[in-house]
Amino acid sequence: MSEVPATLPDLLTGLATTRAIRRLALDPIPDDDLSTILWHATRAPSGTNRQPVRYVVLRDDERGRAAKDVLGRGFRDGWKAKSESAGYGQGSALDPNSRKGRQRAAMEYFVEHFEQFPAVVLVCLVRYRDPNPFEGASVYPACQNLLLAARALGYGGVLTGWHGPVETELRELLGLPDGVAIHATIPLGRPLGHHGPVRRLPLNEVVFDGAWGESATWARDPDGTEFAGPPPTP
Repeated sequence: MSEVPATLPDLLTGLATTRAIRRLALDPIPDDDLSTILWHATRAPSGTNRQPVRYVVLRDDERGRAAKDVLGRGFRDGWKAKSESAGYGQGSALDPNSRKGRQRAAMEYFVEHFEQFPAVVLVCLVRYRDPNPFEGASVYPACQNLLLAARALGYGGVLTGWHGPVETELRELLGLPDGVAIHATIPLGRPLGHHGPVRRLPLNEVVFDGAWGESATWARDPDGTEFAGPPPTP
């Protein structure tokens, strides 16, 4: 067994501090911890309780390594395109102390080490009707449960969608049948940094009372809340 935090975070603390973690340690995740994380993922609600979510866990066996190789290639291609389109090769992104510079460093670590991450979870949907814009509603609660359970045990991860460009190759390698959709790719591991508190917009900017734009005077951020700044500039 790995070291479990001496004190598990309470539910509200977990919700307020679980952030996207891209700098993951490369140490293996014990089977018991993976089992606990996936069990809690399966407690999530789904439409009419059909429970159509399935999880393909890629680890350090022959097929897992092959699948992570495919994903790693796709993720590096995705980051290259994102880096060029969002200006991560110029301006403040070249300053390692700037917010955008830190984001760039985290992403570069993420894509360069992807194949070495101890576990990657493909969160899939067994379709029971034609594809539609709302089918993810039965998948993403499970993704959040998975990330919260990982947080509770001292792990981190990030929900991604960069499997798309290599999905055909990945499906063939893993034997995914027709009618099963991959909705998320979530790598897991021990954080090299740390979790929260996360920064978001002030509550009074996103919560309205009864109608759009109507101020909710009762919606107040707790004392000490840290807020998100403007998006990083090139």
